[in-house]
Formats: sequence, C-alpha cells, structure tokens
Amino acid sequence: MIPRYLCENSIIYDIGGGKNPYMTADLKSNLENCYVIGLDIDENELEAAPVGIYDRINAADVMVYEGNRDGDLAICLTLLEHVKDVEAGLRGIASCLKRQGFVCMFVPSRNALYARINRILPERVKRLILFALFPNTRELHGFPAYYDRCTPHEIKHIMQSLGFEVVEERQYYISSYFSFFFPLYLLWRLYLLLFYLISKEQAAETFGLVFKKVK
Repeated sequence: MIPRYLCENSIIYDIGGGKNPYMTADLKSNLENCYVIGLDIDENELEAAPVGIYDRINAADVMVYEGNRDGDLAICLTLLEHVKDVEAGLRGIASCLKRQGFVCMFVPSRNALYARINRILPERVKRLILFALFPNTRELHGFPAYYDRCTPHEIKHIMQSLGFEVVEERQYYISSYFSFFFPLYLLWRLYLLLFYLISKEQAAETFGLVFKKVK
C-alpha cells in the first residue's frame, strides 16, 4: 500500500524502523526533494541504518514524543505491538503529521495465536524458542512485545478519535510462526478458520491500515 503515498517534495517520518527503514536508496533517489526523518527509541538502531536514508534522526519514545506536525507521510511497520500504551504511541505518531497527511501502518494482531502465546511466556523463554526455530530472525525480532490494543477495531477507533479517517485497510490471515511443524500448522489453520467465521477482521494475524489526518 505504501508506494502510492510516496510523493516528491514531501517530509516522510519512518517511525520505529531503526536500522531497517522502509525507504531504500533507490526509492529515495526517485523522489525529488524527499526529506526522511527517522524516529526510534534507540539511537544506536538509527545510526546503524544505511547511510543517506535518514536526513535527520530523532531518538525518542513515541509514547511521549511531540512532533512538529509537518509531515506528509508517516510509515510505521511492526512497531505498535512493542509499545506499552498504544493510544499514547498513536498520539505521538499523529503529532508528526500536518493536516491531510497520511500514516501507513502494519500491525501484528494481539488476537493472533502467536501473540496470545507471546503474552503468556516469559521473555527469556520466548527469545530462546524464537531464535531456535527461526535463527535468521535474530536481527529483526526478539524485542519485547505487549500487543496493547493491537486489533483492527481498536486501532481504527483510536485513530478516528485523534482526527483521522480510514483510507485503506487490509487483513492478512497467514504467518510463518507455525510452519516448522505441519500438524501444528494444520491445527492452527483450522483454528483460524473458525475464528474468522465468528469474528471476521478481528481474526486477522496481521493487518495494514492507511489513515488520513482530517482534523
């Protein structure tokens, strides 16, 4: 969904991307006068990003961040599940954008089976299991996750209360977490089918949302 919102002569906030921003050198080179600001709680993560992607970095906690309301686009991918207070985090994101600005977000749902397991297990145990099953994810995953209000319904409700309207939404009903063992994978798919029949979009494993700031 994101490419259609990338425009020339724009200010783009990458929120929570750290060393792995959405923007690449090729994407940026095709956008004239595009200014990219990296916002992440960890300054070391920001400084480890590819050289030249960020034009400015802000090391700050999005839950208490107060932006300049100058952004045309905010990109927020797989961040909100790591935020203890999602409503506070969304207020911080909203403060980055001018009126008529857009925010594109991708969120793992708290209703997903892996998220339910994640909230039960101790942090050390979760990391051991994750890296044992998916060793290639060590650089990208393993951060503490809280899944506070991370459902399509709750995110839309909060954003609308902050003066945004929904422009696009997509739900995804697949993930790779149980792919290592087929019988478990099959049980998970049956569980998800039943959940979908009961709750529709709330059964999504992950979801993408695009909002426009109208107030």
